[in-house]
Amino acid sequence: MHRDVKPYVLKRSPDPVLPRRLSLDYERALNRQQLAAVTAGDGPALVIAGAGSGKTRTLVYRVAYLIDSGVDPSGILLLTFTRKAAQEMIDRAGALIGARSERVCGGTFHSVANLLLRRYGRPIGLDPGFTILDRGDAEDLIALVRTQLGLNEKDKRFPRKGTIADIYSKCANTLRSLEDIVLEEFPHLADHLDDLGKLLRTYESAKRQRQLLDYDDLLVKLRELLNEHESARTAISQSYCHILVDEYQDTNRLQADLIRKLAATHDNVMVVGDDSQSIYAFRGATFRNIMEFPALFPGTIIYKLEENYRSTQPILNLANEIIRGAAEKYPKHLFTRKLDGPLPALVEAAGENAQSRFVAQKILELREEGVPLHEMAVLFRSSFHSFDLELELSRRAVPFVKRGGVKFVEAAHVKDLLAHLRVAVNPLDAVSWHRVLLLVDGVGPKKAQDVIGALLKGVQPFELLRQIGGRSGKGLKDLAGLLETLSQADGLNPADQVNLAYEYYLPILKEQYDDYPKRMRDIEHLSTMAERYRQLGEFLSDLALEPPDGSVVNIEPADRDEERLVLSTIHSAKGLEWQCVFIIWVVDGKFPSAYSFVTEDGLEEERRLFYVAVTRAKRFLYLIYPVNVYDKASGMLLSKPTRFLDHIPSSHLETLALVEERESFG
Repeated sequence: MHRDVKPYVLKRSPDPVLPRRLSLDYERALNRQQLAAVTAGDGPALVIAGAGSGKTRTLVYRVAYLIDSGVDPSGILLLTFTRKAAQEMIDRAGALIGARSERVCGGTFHSVANLLLRRYGRPIGLDPGFTILDRGDAEDLIALVRTQLGLNEKDKRFPRKGTIADIYSKCANTLRSLEDIVLEEFPHLADHLDDLGKLLRTYESAKRQRQLLDYDDLLVKLRELLNEHESARTAISQSYCHILVDEYQDTNRLQADLIRKLAATHDNVMVVGDDSQSIYAFRGATFRNIMEFPALFPGTIIYKLEENYRSTQPILNLANEIIRGAAEKYPKHLFTRKLDGPLPALVEAAGENAQSRFVAQKILELREEGVPLHEMAVLFRSSFHSFDLELELSRRAVPFVKRGGVKFVEAAHVKDLLAHLRVAVNPLDAVSWHRVLLLVDGVGPKKAQDVIGALLKGVQPFELLRQIGGRSGKGLKDLAGLLETLSQADGLNPADQVNLAYEYYLPILKEQYDDYPKRMRDIEHLSTMAERYRQLGEFLSDLALEPPDGSVVNIEPADRDEERLVLSTIHSAKGLEWQCVFIIWVVDGKFPSAYSFVTEDGLEEERRLFYVAVTRAKRFLYLIYPVNVYDKASGMLLSKPTRFLDHIPSSHLETLALVEERESFG
């Protein structure tokens, strides 16, 4: 059931009445909605800033207005998610109001916590000279404690230090128990729950004894201080009479609790964000924070910024309809003065390669029409969704840069599997032999080199592999069996060969990587990619193209070599904008991901992710979905455009079906 969140008896935003002594002309510099937020009086305020609505400008002018109104700059606390963002806002406020802005305390949650703990931390046993562990140091300490507890000596492999650090971090930032996090998000590690608890307690004790804080401890310890020591809480709260928070929709439970406690002696808190752009649940951020802010701060006044300065109205019409279907939201309607522009296009493609060829062709056409490559972007739900497109762009000499995630063919587990296929095609490939052999239990670097030397001299390398005895003998025999089957390939197509290699590699994958469920999806996608090839060699040749970020840029003439198309995950594209945006794999089951169907919260986050993608476009927007795609993970045949378009009026989209598609084999 759809429901719009209605804040308590929230007073309507009053028309601003500006004191005469102000030095800036705020009415001229801001639109009416921005002006109301900037000139808000004391008390809690929630600014719902729609995409492209001038959020940063509003915060900058708010800082300037507070100083202009007589607030001591050192009593203003500006919390952001990067140090750079805070400094830029303070600098921009300084350009408006003068050097007084330099006394504003601005920074990330963690940098401010560090400052406060060094000043006030003694009541909780913290020396001002405590040491902060970076992520690598924290993982090393976890590994040391793990060894001291003998957890490496068990028959069943214990999780790696990086995975353990991730689990502990999630507990800290979401204020949830270790048991909840492991059972819900790392269920394949449930057998280790007791030992993970013991390790956590010992790790915390080791840090306490040595005056060490890891990154998450900065916030955890500040919360402990504010909770348990009233004098410190009062002193800190009184020193900051106005608190401003940027990107509030990206905060986690721990950060929201800190904001409430930092404002213990007053309620002068203004948070700025957009519930429709809350997309970082995987990092521990929660959509609930922005929805529940009025409950945390009774008497909150809500201000909305709805005038968009980025996109044309046809794009905003689509965005408004997409988010209208959200189950829970602050209702808003984005509008712009840029009324004209082409309708967003919904494009049906007969398969993944047809999708890639359409995108590449349209990019070249738009470039000829005067849209620079750097003003175009291809966005996707998951990093591996661009794999086929990368091949197509490389064929057509279109230079690009990829943001978000590791390039598909550079991921370690993908390289592992491809190495098996390469050896089957070319038994003289010493590099692939080395990678494959090191995955066999009992084979180290020295033995791998010795085995490769013998294999490359022999006529029948797979048979020679079977004859090697010792601790690695069984593993090498199994490997020989796989490689022999792959190399004979009687009646096998490349997809079959990938699947055979996958069956062999799956136990190794599970042994090597704690996050193997996620990596399994990548390899399943590799199998899908192989389906359009007749020969394994052709498939591997396409994958061996030069890495795009390396030499592809050099294909361009010298006067245009700075121009590069952007390929990006949607998460990495938040906050950015381009003249033309292509969103690929807009097919139900891929976007939203089939994994999100399990919970309503997961599905709603996917809707917000789609909204973020759509609102990156200034003028041209293409939504492309391939049909008749078999998804191994869900066992479904995918052909329907994303469900988020189900109720969009036909007048909001131009629908296209690609014709004259031909199957391509390399």
